[in-house]
Amino acid sequence: MKKYNIKAVFFSPTGNTEKIVTKIAEEIAASFDDEIETINFTLPEARRTRWVFDVNTIVVFGLPVYAGRIPNKTLPAVKENFAGNGAFAIPVVTFGNRSYDDALSELRDLLEANDFRTIAGAAVVGRHPFSDVLASGRPDADDIDRLKGFSQDICYKLGKYNMHRQIEVKGVSPAKEYYCPKGVNGEATNFLKAKPKTNKVKCTKCKICARVCPMGSIDSTDVSLVSGVCIKCHACVLSCPVNAKYFDDPAFLSHVAMLDSEYVRRVESDFFV
Repeated sequence: MKKYNIKAVFFSPTGNTEKIVTKIAEEIAASFDDEIETINFTLPEARRTRWVFDVNTIVVFGLPVYAGRIPNKTLPAVKENFAGNGAFAIPVVTFGNRSYDDALSELRDLLEANDFRTIAGAAVVGRHPFSDVLASGRPDADDIDRLKGFSQDICYKLGKYNMHRQIEVKGVSPAKEYYCPKGVNGEATNFLKAKPKTNKVKCTKCKICARVCPMGSIDSTDVSLVSGVCIKCHACVLSCPVNAKYFDDPAFLSHVAMLDSEYVRRVESDFFV
């Protein structure tokens, strides 16, 4: 069997995308009796690096879904920092139980434009960072089994076919506008300017929140200050060891309440090979 270099590439503020992409890459690598290399471009300094691949490489490339699309703040890095040079790619998006809309087709198109050959794709459910109930415990054992089967199908395809045709996935191309969030009243709500707050009584000044912010927006000298853009990824909230970070923006909380009410049903992941 031909040997490949296996890469797990991801933007993963809360770890869900990292877990899923790494699992797929590890399963593929096991079939080739190889190890994987991880490229994590979540933090700002990592997005200053450019990576160049080749035809002997398989890249499992993952991003979370934000409002039905890939995060717009990652677009420059995806467009400018990754050169495929004929490498195989598996675009993977992770979503929190509502929908991935056009995110997977958007990521596929970006990778194809960067001279990757997309041979499979996946939209995988993971715990929603906003909520304790949306996709809680996902990916679960059944999801992991399906990830293993998906990886095996990819290896079979690699061994059988030499020709390339970009993978067909759900979603339109080019992608439509971002999903418009709604509140509990069913009307559109806007919380673009919402930023996390800090409970100064609880805060121990460990500065973990500043270190994990993918936008580098939390002031490391005073973590209660968020001077830059907030993408509502919840990395700071979920990583705080004393639960001192929180959101209190009414529009944002109304949207979360709507999600918790309308999207609690189990949604299955989609796989395309």
